[in-house]
Amino acid sequence: MARSTDWFAIVPAALIAPAPATATVYLSIPAAQQALFPGAQLADHKIALTPAQRKAIAKAAGAAGTDPVQRIWEAKTGGKRTGWFILDRVIGKHEYITYAVALSPDGAVRGVEILDYRETYGGEVRNANWRRQFTGKRPGQSLKLERDIRNISGATLSSRHITDGVRRLLVTYQMLLAGS
Repeated sequence: MARSTDWFAIVPAALIAPAPATATVYLSIPAAQQALFPGAQLADHKIALTPAQRKAIAKAAGAAGTDPVQRIWEAKTGGKRTGWFILDRVIGKHEYITYAVALSPDGAVRGVEILDYRETYGGEVRNANWRRQFTGKRPGQSLKLERDIRNISGATLSSRHITDGVRRLLVTYQMLLAGS
């Protein structure tokens, strides 16, 4: 006698199981560097932040960082500094978003690139028009979601956390790189 499968128990479980998060790699670090600083030579600096520095940056930015070591590259063209390339990550809703910010020598945002996006939805933060809103922002300027940066419906947490992250990197520039 064949045993019947209890499909009524299997189907509902399949319907409520969460979709697995998938990581989408859009750019490698070298590709992002080339996109943000075409033709420049980049020198890698891993800056180990002290607990006091991390606390001061978080307080000034209103946003805590995730990593105790900040990856920063100095960009030079023809031996002259053309800016800074800073790699960072923020949490989206559940997973990390790896992004990079290019700053001019005086700390103004030249561009933002999304390298890895691991959430199942909300990837609209990769939209060039949305990312372009950061261009020209400087340390000390207002940088708030829904006031200075448009929110993306369906990607609110990703939008908020990237905005907070860029603001934190501007403070990091101001505290650690300005005048160097």
